[in-house]
Amino acid sequence: MLTDIAPGARILCRDAEWLVKSVALSSDGDRIIEAVGVSEFLRGRRIRFLEELEKKDRKRGLQVLKPEETHLVIDETSGYVRSLLFVEANLKQTIPEDGRIYWGHKAAMDALNYQLIPATKALQMPRQRLLIADAVGLGKTLECGILVTELIGRGKGRRILVVTTKSMMGQFQKEFWLRFTIPLVRLDSEEIQRVRSRLPGNHNPFHYYDRTIISIDTLKQDREYRSYLEQAHWDIIIIDEAHNVARRGKGQSASQRAKLAERLATRSDTLILLSATPHDGKPESFASLMNMLDPTAIANESNYTKNDIHDLYLRRFKKDVLRDLNQSIPERNVEPVEAIASPPEEAVFRKLHDLQLVSIDRGKSAGQLFKTTLLKAFLSSPAAGLETVQNRLKTLQKKLDISTELDQAELTDLAAGLAAIDQGSFSKYQRLIQLIKTEFQWTGKDPKDRLVIFTGRLETLRFLEAELPQDLRLKPEAIARLDGGMADIDQVEIVEKFGYENSPVRILIATEVASEGLNLHYLSHKLIHFDIPWSLMTLQQRNGRIDRYGQTRKPEIRYLLTRSQVERMDEVERIIKVLLTKDEQAIKNIGDPSVFMGVFDPEKEENLTAAAIESGVSAADFAEELDRNAKGEGDVDIFSWFESESGDTDEGVSMDSSQGEPLVETGSLLSLFPSIFQFTATALRFINSQTSPVHNLQINEDEGFIELQLPQELKSRYDRLPKEIQPQDNRLLYLSDRPEDMMRAMEQARTEDADWSAVQYLWELHPLVEWISDRCLFYFGRHQAPVIQLSQGLESDEVIFICFGSFPNRRGTSVLNRWVSVIFKQGKFQRVEPFAETQKRTELGLHELPNSGTVNIDDLLPLRSPAIQQARQYLQQERQRFQDQLNPQLEAQRERLERLQGYHVEQLELRWESDNISANLKQDKQQKERHKIDKIFQDYRDWVELSMTTESEPYLKLIFVIQQA
Repeated sequence: MLTDIAPGARILCRDAEWLVKSVALSSDGDRIIEAVGVSEFLRGRRIRFLEELEKKDRKRGLQVLKPEETHLVIDETSGYVRSLLFVEANLKQTIPEDGRIYWGHKAAMDALNYQLIPATKALQMPRQRLLIADAVGLGKTLECGILVTELIGRGKGRRILVVTTKSMMGQFQKEFWLRFTIPLVRLDSEEIQRVRSRLPGNHNPFHYYDRTIISIDTLKQDREYRSYLEQAHWDIIIIDEAHNVARRGKGQSASQRAKLAERLATRSDTLILLSATPHDGKPESFASLMNMLDPTAIANESNYTKNDIHDLYLRRFKKDVLRDLNQSIPERNVEPVEAIASPPEEAVFRKLHDLQLVSIDRGKSAGQLFKTTLLKAFLSSPAAGLETVQNRLKTLQKKLDISTELDQAELTDLAAGLAAIDQGSFSKYQRLIQLIKTEFQWTGKDPKDRLVIFTGRLETLRFLEAELPQDLRLKPEAIARLDGGMADIDQVEIVEKFGYENSPVRILIATEVASEGLNLHYLSHKLIHFDIPWSLMTLQQRNGRIDRYGQTRKPEIRYLLTRSQVERMDEVERIIKVLLTKDEQAIKNIGDPSVFMGVFDPEKEENLTAAAIESGVSAADFAEELDRNAKGEGDVDIFSWFESESGDTDEGVSMDSSQGEPLVETGSLLSLFPSIFQFTATALRFINSQTSPVHNLQINEDEGFIELQLPQELKSRYDRLPKEIQPQDNRLLYLSDRPEDMMRAMEQARTEDADWSAVQYLWELHPLVEWISDRCLFYFGRHQAPVIQLSQGLESDEVIFICFGSFPNRRGTSVLNRWVSVIFKQGKFQRVEPFAETQKRTELGLHELPNSGTVNIDDLLPLRSPAIQQARQYLQQERQRFQDQLNPQLEAQRERLERLQGYHVEQLELRWESDNISANLKQDKQQKERHKIDKIFQDYRDWVELSMTTESEPYLKLIFVIQQA
């Protein structure tokens, strides 16, 4: 095995020269070398080599160019610009080896301290496998983007897969591109068909795109595509709204979503799960998510502690990050809005109160009575109540017994009462119109003042969609609806239109499909619950659509209730008001509103509320019961170990004891240019002076933007990026390096009804910068290093050979990088120093350099071999220090795995002791489970050994030479 192959190395293979971009191990242990063409006819072409296969070809083989044979060349360009660009491009190959934040805090966002903490925590882990479980509205997508940015910068993010819900695909894709320039190709139903038509039948479409986003439901429904996905390997997998892929309940039963996620978890080193509601109160359910992250952590899914898993998740609530948020989210204003039931509605309330369903509700458990279902539907709207009654009558008509006839008579009478409630006597709807027109003084004329109206019932949604345009004097296109029955493309389109200022949409009416994850706050700060969910978790999710990071106006939230003179029916609304009070209490003091009910599942919370209503409990008694649950006095397990005793939820992150906040350290890498803008501008000007200029190039340093027409070589790279980011109709590519300008451009795009901002963020991850960096690496020929003459910072007759050295781990990933200066004086070796010190004393890159073009190369040639020898010796010492620091961590991992494996085996034996099956069958099943445990731990040991042990020989490259002028 050629140990000196690492990112940045130049190799000869198949009679051509290539630049190594990454090195990874295949499933059978062979090294996969990804490279980009350097030779003129292959320039920019990407290819993968299998090292073992190439070595077998004796004629062509695979050769690494030796650093001591590097040709020293004269750079005749003015100011040594070619050399400076070449050196800078090589500097950009440097990979940080610590846990500091180098790029994420510079994204196009107002990054707050707490949003950097997940990346800081993850970078301290052997493998970046983490559940980010922050509460609704705190910016989990952005926290994820910061972490992914850091991983890309460390060479760990070439292939990325994001799995999310249908409605979230477009939003997630935009956030990753506009703020982080991470391009995700959206594989919606249309794109899947397009890719299939372009590829041969036996090709895996997930090898066609490196970075994709896809809906979990699309994968669930498409067996063939799901198979392709499971066969692909990724550097990073992100599962958004991860609670949707958790196993529910005890035992081995799992939904298609859960099975798919469990298989995906094995296809990537890095796994990031995102969810504001990560558990349903059952330890087995939460354990399924933890096992995706680390299958060695939990031995008994029904019995484990916080200490087993605290490294695997991060969870904060609004109250925990108020210091950061006070500048970002104004405190919300929440008010209940009451309607007085009309006479026809009172008649229905009386019928519901007196309703006796002999057959339908016989044997039903608490919270499951159809009578309660009818009440809940009616509290949404008479239309929803009538639909519910009519559907049940159709079912009853198929049965021919006396008991059902009595129920049919009751329901028929109720249906007549519901049908008698017209629009004018629908008091809550009339109160809605009054609220919008009078109290909000809303006319729909201001495109930046839009309404979000939630309802849990589809029939209520249809009623509002039909009636609101006329009563609010709006055109039909001013009302948009969003429900779960819509196609993925339609859902994405509706959400995007609601965020465009030029769009005619003024009101979004949505069911619960819009309650998870969506950003609806750009042009809206008013949200109305037309009906109130009987679940605190659903309330939290709904409110989070406008009460979230990035909201600049005070969120105005209103809850509509209908008050009745029928005492028990009115008590129901008072019980529901208790939920509203507890939700506000949680936001201000507790954090997680679900602790009040302790069942951690929206459907179960609704059943609990229904059971309270059916039992005849008072609102006061219901409130007391919820308070007992929150204090841990009830019978429910509220997963209190999510919170540490000190209130610190940021375990694994160093703390500033004086401030009580986690410390986030940022760092910067060596550079010869003051900014990425200066590097890009200098490189483009230099390219423009060559034989193939960049057309329509405009560089404005005062305003910080660059404009150009895509060169053909760069355009070919864009062809496999999302079509949304490619300049359309031969328009110019416009880039800004100022985050504040980018954020303004995002807002401007929404005012112009644009899908994507025409401005793109100019920073390290942008495809243009990556293309320029690759091109600059080719500015000198095969195995060449330029010589630069400096007039300051060097002693007389001093010569410095600057080398880059790196050690990969045994998985082929670079983990130790050093830039070293080997210093000679009068032809004799003096010392080795870090290049950072050399740059500081010579101020290389800070001043213009006169270039006389007169360099005596012959005197330098004899120094190459001793320079490489000294650099290699220095690097070996650095490697030993690094490995000495790593070895205790490696040993700790070995001991941890040994201890955990023993505990897993112990728990396995305990589980089988009480089983009554035959001894032979028990032994057979136990052996299979033992084999599974052994394989899990052996795979993890292999990963740890390969990842935490460096190769003995460095990759070493002579970059350039400095000589006194």
